[in-house]
Amino acid sequence: MNIQKIIGWGIITLALHGCASVQKNQPEPLQSFASAQALITQKQLNNRDGSAKDYIYDGGQQQGELEPESLYPRKYLSQYCHATGGKFSLLYKSNLSLVKDPAAKRALAAHRHVKQGIGAYQCQTNQAQNWIVSIEPVAEHQLMQGHDGSRVVSLQTRLMSLEESKNFYGKITNSTVTSKKIVTQSIAVKNNKHGSEKETESKKESDLKKELDIKKEHKLNTEIATKLTEKRAETPQSQQLRYYVDARKDLSKNQNQIAACNNAEKAYSFGKLYNTNGSNVYAESGVLVAKCLTHVSAYKNRFANPKARAVGILQNLATNQNHAGAKYMLKQIQ
Repeated sequence: MNIQKIIGWGIITLALHGCASVQKNQPEPLQSFASAQALITQKQLNNRDGSAKDYIYDGGQQQGELEPESLYPRKYLSQYCHATGGKFSLLYKSNLSLVKDPAAKRALAAHRHVKQGIGAYQCQTNQAQNWIVSIEPVAEHQLMQGHDGSRVVSLQTRLMSLEESKNFYGKITNSTVTSKKIVTQSIAVKNNKHGSEKETESKKESDLKKELDIKKEHKLNTEIATKLTEKRAETPQSQQLRYYVDARKDLSKNQNQIAACNNAEKAYSFGKLYNTNGSNVYAESGVLVAKCLTHVSAYKNRFANPKARAVGILQNLATNQNHAGAKYMLKQIQ
């Protein structure tokens, strides 16, 4: 009888240990990320320097039923939006304007595993924390010479303001509509002409269309070159520092407090990135977020338990960063 009891307790212990192991290995829930930018950074949807990252979109002979990597950025951001109570939807379709190689552009435009995951998407929530993300292909190439035909697309994932998305995607759409309208008007005039007049109008229409195409292509190339230059110039470190400086300036003057708190949250969401001047902007930004959660009513009312959230941030900075300011503030609010 005693032996049976011992065996029974042993089975129960192993079962409980197995359950604990399964729970421990569960993936981190997406709603735990502080923001969409934090998800992009910590999930490494771009390369570490912020440049476009390679994803397999055509696995060749080895594809089978595997989910293509090219859909990962859209998948993670969509799941994060839904997990935070938002609605994720397509705002603008991509016309692959950043892809320079015509053959690569045609190949990507024809592949469903690319088309389904690119463009500008918006997440609409009930808490006025809407955001827009752009997922754009930059280039396409073979994964490895002689490697079972697998193809790779380089995707650039970044958050945009509403104005930025209108400038990047809206101008392209408006230019196309204008061009079609002018060509249609020219065709209507041409149909009313006869003989030599008909040939003259046809030539004018052709010249006008060519001129419009040249102007449109020049304009797009100029815009793309400007945006690419801006991307290279602004690193994650410089973005984080810019958000922190703006937040600290406004909070110190007690002005634009909501915008200041949002900037502090953006800077903190970048994570631990040391800047060239040696200051830990991540820790300083975290302290600003904690102040917003305890002193700025309009900001802290967004959260169910803002004080507990502030304490969690400060404890993290005090323990892992040994931050004196975080330790002092933690003693004040506890």
